[in-house]
Amino acid sequence: MNLEFAKMHGLGNDFVVFDGVRQTVDLTPERIRALADRRFGVGCDQVLVLEPSERAGVDFAYRIYNADGGEVEQCGNGARCVAAFARETGLTDRDLLRLTTLGGEIEPEILADGRVTVDMGVPRLDGAEIPLTEPGEWVRAPLAVDGEEHRITAVSVGNPHCVLEVPDAGAAPLEVLGPALEHHPLFPNRANVEFVAVEAPDRLRVRVWERGAGVTLACGTGACAAVVAARLWGRVGEEVTVVLDGGELVIQWAGRGSPVRMTGPAVTVFRGRLARWPDPRPATAEKGTGPF
Repeated sequence: MNLEFAKMHGLGNDFVVFDGVRQTVDLTPERIRALADRRFGVGCDQVLVLEPSERAGVDFAYRIYNADGGEVEQCGNGARCVAAFARETGLTDRDLLRLTTLGGEIEPEILADGRVTVDMGVPRLDGAEIPLTEPGEWVRAPLAVDGEEHRITAVSVGNPHCVLEVPDAGAAPLEVLGPALEHHPLFPNRANVEFVAVEAPDRLRVRVWERGAGVTLACGTGACAAVVAARLWGRVGEEVTVVLDGGELVIQWAGRGSPVRMTGPAVTVFRGRLARWPDPRPATAEKGTGPF
């Protein structure tokens, strides 16, 4: 085996990216988990694959796998990275691309300064489309978690999000409340969870618990969901800078019925070649242990 890949990141949300157009990429959940392992594999939050598209007018199919091995609908930071990857590797010479995902079509555009803007489509607010197990819209709706009530806003940006306003995002209980909300029965496909502090009408501080990956430095769809929620709360305007642990994104949303647009960087760290698939983590090796 001689499988080429790139290691990329968008604000520290990092990826192993494969060209599935010019080579065969035979992924399994076990191989994805081994690749994503930061001690025994390459290390990443998600594994991304560009493949040929069977749809007219669409450049590529874009597939996203979380570090736990599961395939998911959408990844905004990943969308910027695969667009840059397609240009850098000669898969396309176009600035504006159309990609299909499990969550629908998106359009990344590579800007002159190297950043990428992605039209993420119209956010979905209806419970049946997110999906939720309860009908209707959930905007600052009460939800009980371990006997405590939280006000949540549910949004889909091609994937499900649960957004909460907090006074201090830095002090938010990501590792406690994040997994509890990710796995809450309201979200049959689980949820990404955003903890949002409104700092100004054009600025949000956001921290993310990402479905299937845990705490991440950034989440593009999470930034989009945070702005949609904050607009619905009446707290921000049409263009907002979202400050994540890994850096900043600019999100634009005119309001209901309009697409949400995200602009930010896409960085290639290195390119590599797999001579063989990484071995799975030994059962005796516990996460986070080691001599250093």
